[in-house]
Amino acid sequence: MFDKQTVSLEWAGRTLTIETGRVARQADGSVMITYGESTVLATAVFQKSAKPGQDFFPLTVNYMEKYYAAGRIPGGFFKREGRPTEKETLTSRLIDRPIRPLFAKGFKHEVQVVLTAISYDLENDPDILGMIGASAALVLSGAPFMGPIGAARVGYADGSYIINPTSEELTTSELDLVVAGTHDAVMMVESQAKELSEEIMLGAVMAGHEAMQPVINAIIDLAEKAAKEPFDFAVADYNDELASIKALVGEDLTAAYQTTEKLARQDAVSAAREKAGDALVSTEDAEKAMTAEVFAAAFKAAEASVVRGNIIKTGQRIDGRGLADVRPIVAEAQVLPRTHGSALFTRGETQALCVATLGTSDDEQFIDGLEGTTKQKFMLHYNFPPYSVGETGRMGGTSRRETGHGKLAWRALQAVLPKPEEFPYTVRMVSEITESNGSSSMATVCGCSLAMMDAGVPITRPVSGIAMGLIKDEDGIAVLSDILGDEDHLGDMDFKVAGTSEGLTSLQMDIKITGITRDIMHTALEQAKGGRLHILAEMGKALEGAREELSENAPQMEIVTIPVDKIRDVIGTGGKVIRDIVDTTGAKLSVEDDGTIQISALDKASIEAAKKRIHELTAEAEIGGIYEGKVVAIKDFGAFVNFFGPKDGLVHVSQMANERVAHPKDILSEGQTVWVKLMGFDDRGKVRLSMKVVDQETGKEIEKE
Repeated sequence: MFDKQTVSLEWAGRTLTIETGRVARQADGSVMITYGESTVLATAVFQKSAKPGQDFFPLTVNYMEKYYAAGRIPGGFFKREGRPTEKETLTSRLIDRPIRPLFAKGFKHEVQVVLTAISYDLENDPDILGMIGASAALVLSGAPFMGPIGAARVGYADGSYIINPTSEELTTSELDLVVAGTHDAVMMVESQAKELSEEIMLGAVMAGHEAMQPVINAIIDLAEKAAKEPFDFAVADYNDELASIKALVGEDLTAAYQTTEKLARQDAVSAAREKAGDALVSTEDAEKAMTAEVFAAAFKAAEASVVRGNIIKTGQRIDGRGLADVRPIVAEAQVLPRTHGSALFTRGETQALCVATLGTSDDEQFIDGLEGTTKQKFMLHYNFPPYSVGETGRMGGTSRRETGHGKLAWRALQAVLPKPEEFPYTVRMVSEITESNGSSSMATVCGCSLAMMDAGVPITRPVSGIAMGLIKDEDGIAVLSDILGDEDHLGDMDFKVAGTSEGLTSLQMDIKITGITRDIMHTALEQAKGGRLHILAEMGKALEGAREELSENAPQMEIVTIPVDKIRDVIGTGGKVIRDIVDTTGAKLSVEDDGTIQISALDKASIEAAKKRIHELTAEAEIGGIYEGKVVAIKDFGAFVNFFGPKDGLVHVSQMANERVAHPKDILSEGQTVWVKLMGFDDRGKVRLSMKVVDQETGKEIEKE
């Protein structure tokens, strides 16, 4: 019944198996890919014709994790998977980026790739399997896909690279890098690192590229057994149309792309487009008229030809800069009066308003995933409103792009965050992109680094980021620092590099051509280092390090530790005691299972009051210690005083004063506050207290004459 085909290989100590022909047979291409005991079902389907007038490539990648894969039932009321999680969104983008450039030029048929994690062994992350599975499914489908690609994760510990580290190995790794590529070149890199050098990072990319080669060969072997006939598609050729457009408005485009101001440049390009369109699309000669779709593609090619050719020939860019020049930078801190920390980072026509907010453990983010529920103390949210590029647009939920850019900045800042035991606050960063013309994610890294320092977050060092570009054709190669939006759209690479003065903390690379070599990456990294250090120097003009004092608007916080067996004394029956502490002191308490108590409040006095109550509840009274207490009961023979949290002791009538006291009621009343000294314990273990040896005014012990 099944025409099942399988390939297997030993890969980094585990067996990788790719199977087709048994599941999802109505998809154009489908595979089940298993590594260890993690399995992903990958499917690819493409429409056999394009929608009329389609002017973009409608590729959709959907990565999904099913909770049953790890033997779990989803949380929440509905008990089923809902909208995509952040992990699913980021992985969908991760898979989309290396496969998109490999479709045939001009192919605009709708393509949908669906990756479903259906088994997870808690060791081998399904994201790499999803990327490999997408590649295999597309190769088998017959779509005009110039693959296959492979992928690998690379860790780094004790001076050695680790291929496909397990989840446990990643906890001690200085690097988490994902790389995808073809036989010949790297297509995509995504990573976070702990201030590693350019040499180590480049070595990791190359190690991952080498490690994926057996996987690429396995996909080719499977395709030879099971691939469908290639779809009949002619690669688009717009050479004649390109020549017509350049002949008509080539000089106009050249002049437009020598305009340094973005909006003015866009207006000039639009005028050239309209002029060419009127002559070539709306011409009265119907036989010579271009379709709107062909014209759009050919005009973009004309723009690229003008921009790229000028950069290669002259070494001068759209805004007049040299290849390695960074745009003017203005860095400002403490720009908002009521926030805990804020910064405005402006680089050319790209600007990020970044705000830091400090919270308590109650503000930690709970993340539900296949591994279980985890808590996150550091959050970074990136917002890209349409006004930032001078446009109108729909405002709604967070887009995939916003999620991805925010996560990139989050990764870049991880290496410099203080340890929770040193700085117990929950930190939320928000980056509002108020202007954009190239690399707003790297502006977010710089702005959020400044905003955290402004808030008093003791990061080890500031982090800066820079976006690198590439122009590569038969006439030469040019690596560009701090790319503009147009250089991104019309160029061949978007290579984002973030780090401190000591090393790199994050890399992200996307390639629009069939890949780049080690030499090009080395050049880009070295050029990026100079730009990164220059940006750090400009940031230092606003703030060189974290402020010593937190904002007066931020909550105060301290951590105390008590014995685990005393936790119940602080919480009390049904939470009665801890609620009383919160109500009477105004402080918030968060008690962990290991005896750690986080105390937070808006003022120091409330924290001190809460600490005192906790101390009284958990500390042991010491013989010879002097304590302030309250009279709770009066008897003929003495008075019982509550002197140390819940502890009571007896002040015998003979210990109340140096002179004779006929009856305790003569000098005491219930509820009265007194000073007592713990004298010891009687034969039955009862507490013995004395008032007469303590000055009742000062609480000091009376010295014997």
